[in-house]
Amino acid sequence: MNTRVDYYELLGVTASATPEELKKAYRKLARQWHPDVNDAPEATDRFKEITTAYEVLSDPQKREVYDRGGDPLSASGGMGGGFGQGFSFDDIMDAFFGQTNTRGPRPRTQRGQDALLRVTISLAEAAFGIEREIKVDTAVVCELCSGSGSADGNAPVACKTCHGHGAVQHVQRSLLGDIRTSRPCPTCQGFGSVITDPCRECAGDGRVRSRRTLQVTIPAGVDDGNRIQLAGEGEVGTGGGPAGDLYLEIRTAKHTKFTRQGDDLACQITIPMTAAALGTRMEFATLDAERPDLADMVKTVAIDITAGTQSGETVVARGFGVRRLRGSGRGDLTFHVVVETPRSLTDEQADLLTKLAAARGEEKPEAVVDHNSRGVFGRIRDAFK
Repeated sequence: MNTRVDYYELLGVTASATPEELKKAYRKLARQWHPDVNDAPEATDRFKEITTAYEVLSDPQKREVYDRGGDPLSASGGMGGGFGQGFSFDDIMDAFFGQTNTRGPRPRTQRGQDALLRVTISLAEAAFGIEREIKVDTAVVCELCSGSGSADGNAPVACKTCHGHGAVQHVQRSLLGDIRTSRPCPTCQGFGSVITDPCRECAGDGRVRSRRTLQVTIPAGVDDGNRIQLAGEGEVGTGGGPAGDLYLEIRTAKHTKFTRQGDDLACQITIPMTAAALGTRMEFATLDAERPDLADMVKTVAIDITAGTQSGETVVARGFGVRRLRGSGRGDLTFHVVVETPRSLTDEQADLLTKLAAARGEEKPEAVVDHNSRGVFGRIRDAFK
């Protein structure tokens, strides 16, 4: 005498369990008893039992037969004690990884992909902004078919291979029984429909490759690696779908004089030994001088060199750096001083320096050793820390 298996008890649910409750219970038990993750001798049989229970209770017709006391597997022509004909391998994948695929054909009209274009600009252009004309190679709407993909303008017809489902079933026999998997239809590529007379220009895709020219505004203050988003300027979608976005990735060319750290600029200036000793006022060109096309640019800045200035010391010109990308104002410009010692002297100059050394008691100077001493380039690096 065969003992009737309580499928509800096997799944740990009540007789009034909803489809979602059944799926949740099956997922939990499948993860626990699947032979690939459970080495127990009874794992295979146990997994077959809970799979059969879920197959029956998840099918409304089989569940009704079972609830009336009948044999749902026999009634449906299934295989008792194994994987019935209604069981799909997708159910196992769903149990372990969640929903594996969306049921039904995929839409022909889809949003286009985003595009990325790297643009190299000068430091002055990055600091103060620039209008730039760029050329972009992307997919655009096919003008011949207006994006429909059809040469005659007729709508796609249902695929005869998958009957509009967008997928076909494949059955594979295994030790656990027959396992069915769902794959995209090779005839319609998963769309569920086919274009009977494809456009000769785009081959039914609804779009073609083309080079476009765009006028873009690069804002002042952008830094190397920043990305600018241009909405709707990316790849056009299939079937006349909306376009993706275009991202411009900024690359800043290396400058011969100025270096940048955030909104601040820095440069190195070389001054004569006499100017460093006596002090002076000097004028230097700014980064603004490289943008004569812009109004209200201050092309030079005067700085004071105080008497006794040493190599490695800095002088800061406030507000002569890069315009801030977010907010108002500008960063600063830092001058790193290098004091130049003359390499050759006239007899008169050497005599004057000899008298100066005597006046300062430096005819036989003693070197001062300081382990904290740093070169000018080390001080420049420290200034940006």
